Amino acid sequence: MVNGNSFSESILVFQERVAPEEGKLAGYGALIKFFDLRVPLPDRLALISKKHKKYETEEWMVLTPRHMPKDTVSNHLTFALKYEGIDLGTLKGVFKAAGAEQITSIITEEPTGQYSRKIWFLYEWLMDQQLPISDLNSGNYADVVDESIQYGTQSEVSKRHRIRNNLPGVRNFCPLIRKTVKLEQYIQQDIPMRINKLIGRIHPDVMARTAAFLLLKDSKASYAIEGESPPQNRAQRWGRAIGQAGQRPLNKSELLRLQQIVIDNPRFVKMGWRQQEGFVGEHDRRHGTPIPDHISARWKDIEQLTEGFLEANEKLEHSLFDAVLAAAVLAFGFVFIHPFADGNGRIHRYLIHHVLLRKHYVPAGIIFPVSSVILEKLNEYRKVLESYSIPRLDLIEWKPASDNNIEIVNETVDLYRYFDATKHAEFLYACIQITTEETIPKEADYLEKYDRFKTYLDDHFEFPDKEIALLVRFLKQGNGKLSERAKSKEFNGLEKMEVEKIEDKYKDVFS
Repeated sequence: MVNGNSFSESILVFQERVAPEEGKLAGYGALIKFFDLRVPLPDRLALISKKHKKYETEEWMVLTPRHMPKDTVSNHLTFALKYEGIDLGTLKGVFKAAGAEQITSIITEEPTGQYSRKIWFLYEWLMDQQLPISDLNSGNYADVVDESIQYGTQSEVSKRHRIRNNLPGVRNFCPLIRKTVKLEQYIQQDIPMRINKLIGRIHPDVMARTAAFLLLKDSKASYAIEGESPPQNRAQRWGRAIGQAGQRPLNKSELLRLQQIVIDNPRFVKMGWRQQEGFVGEHDRRHGTPIPDHISARWKDIEQLTEGFLEANEKLEHSLFDAVLAAAVLAFGFVFIHPFADGNGRIHRYLIHHVLLRKHYVPAGIIFPVSSVILEKLNEYRKVLESYSIPRLDLIEWKPASDNNIEIVNETVDLYRYFDATKHAEFLYACIQITTEETIPKEADYLEKYDRFKTYLDDHFEFPDKEIALLVRFLKQGNGKLSERAKSKEFNGLEKMEVEKIEDKYKDVFS
């Protein structure tokens, strides 16, 4: 018993999450309840039903009574690792609450057992503290990440625990992704192969122009997501930076360089690493009190979080870890940390391009216009961001500061080190699929049609390129018809029959 809590009570609602039926918590949910932990709830909790029916919902994994573990910390930890995978934030909370002596006792009950060794390794890895247990010198090795549940990467052998550490990160930054049907379907599509086939069908000149257009489109969309409408030269400047994604290794200097490109006028922005707390949200109109939607990492934690982020990036870049999953982990992890006072959002989306190119997911020179797709899916994008931010708001203790900022008064670093990036990976893969199946082919198709129409106009009317672009724009606006204004003003030199021929040709080419 801890604080009067027990494992065995049935629940229908747990921390505002409604269960699909009455049952008992098991694994992480039971441990969170037993120790009264202040940690984000896992995206999915395990529930032991009274019925002999096994099923899953978005937030619950419902199992039968025969799956119910014995009511001990040891058995619920084993259940969690066996059925739910690894939740580093919850595990660290359990380890702190249980204490080194109890965890040592759990391990020494069955020191060579697979799950005992995992608990042992994870305790020492998370707590950075060695338990008074002798190294193992025999037995098979086991992966710490069960890759039937979550995505791992190449392993590093820990002889002490007879464990292969295939965690896709490092102690100071290690988000994890669950293996879902949706993600497996995306991965099996082999999008890089489809992109190469698509490029092979498009004339190189058209592909080059498509890439240039999409680069500028992505830059403008990235500003639009932030509610900004930059002048053309500023959008082009950031577009050039996106076009160079993947060419430089990612380090602190590179992140600072990117911020300088993003922030065109630093007069009102404190450049460099944040040296004050930060939040995303509004202020109360009457009193100026902060109303946060997202609270950034404490500024004192930024150095260790950034070092962890960069170390994890290095590890993932040189591994076989899926490129889109790596991009999701790193890009969203960066924006949640929010290491700068401004520019985080655009750099977050830049990092998607950087990771995909560094891991050779797309050919050099090809940029997925992810920001333009995100702009079209803005509500869904915000929900994905909120799926991380909202559960953490109640776990961050803060008070208003004198400058209408916030002052964080509790330890929060683990909230940014460890999180479940499954929803973020699924969202990013959906965006990548849309760019592959719709955005890039449509733009290339439009340019090919434009060239055919331009050739016709060159042969019959010898219009300057600028006039052709204007003519196409007017015809597009008029659904293939020139407006009376255009016929009387910009193109008053055309005869009625010539206008009709141009309109017919436009419809023939662009229909």
